[in-house]
Amino acid sequence: MYKDLKFSVSDGVCAGLSPVSGALFERFCPRFIDGLAVTIELLVLSSILGFLLAVSLVLGRMSGNAVLSWPSNVLVYCFRGTPLLVQLWIVYFGIGSFGADGLGPLWVFFKNPWAVGLLVLVLNTSAYVSEILRGGLVNVDKGQMEAAQSIGMSWLTAMRRIMLPQAIRIAWPAYGNELVLLMKGSALISTITVLDLMGQTRTVFARNFDLNTYLYAAVFYLILAGIITVFVSAVQRNFSKSRLS
Repeated sequence: MYKDLKFSVSDGVCAGLSPVSGALFERFCPRFIDGLAVTIELLVLSSILGFLLAVSLVLGRMSGNAVLSWPSNVLVYCFRGTPLLVQLWIVYFGIGSFGADGLGPLWVFFKNPWAVGLLVLVLNTSAYVSEILRGGLVNVDKGQMEAAQSIGMSWLTAMRRIMLPQAIRIAWPAYGNELVLLMKGSALISTITVLDLMGQTRTVFARNFDLNTYLYAAVFYLILAGIITVFVSAVQRNFSKSRLS
């Protein structure tokens, strides 16, 4: 059903763009739209899962418990300190090289480039978002935490109900920037054979060697960046209204 929906959307978009597009785009439009759909899937899933993981990481880092803070700090340091491309290749080609004998049931996951791409994007963005949220928490008045604990709230409850909501509002513009960076970074997923927007673009270019192919891809990425910017701005305005009320 989902594939049928994608085909219907692809056909509809291509039919609508055919009067204003060139012959190259008209010929390969379904490929571009299919790749765009994969990019959107990865972006939406990785941003949601990455944010949830980032919240867990920042709570672990600020908990004061070495058992929680040490692994959280190591993960954030490693994924912020290495290029996304290196992370993709280590996980897909490195861990994947152990094969079914070495990985056992996990081989089903690590042989799937889409799943590996999603995993790496989630880990990568969670590291950056964790640092963004930590910066937001630092800018929240610590007296609020002390006041919450003085009336019997646990540290975790105070973080969840008082500190984190304010930190998210403070850090929201920076988080919006991270979403755009995540969208652009997702293009590297094509290097592990995922046919996202960039993967389909490379396939089309290999057939015609027309540099306009990359121009079309750039237009789609700019549209995605615009959608993200509008979304972030709308949420920011909502934050401002709720603060005033």
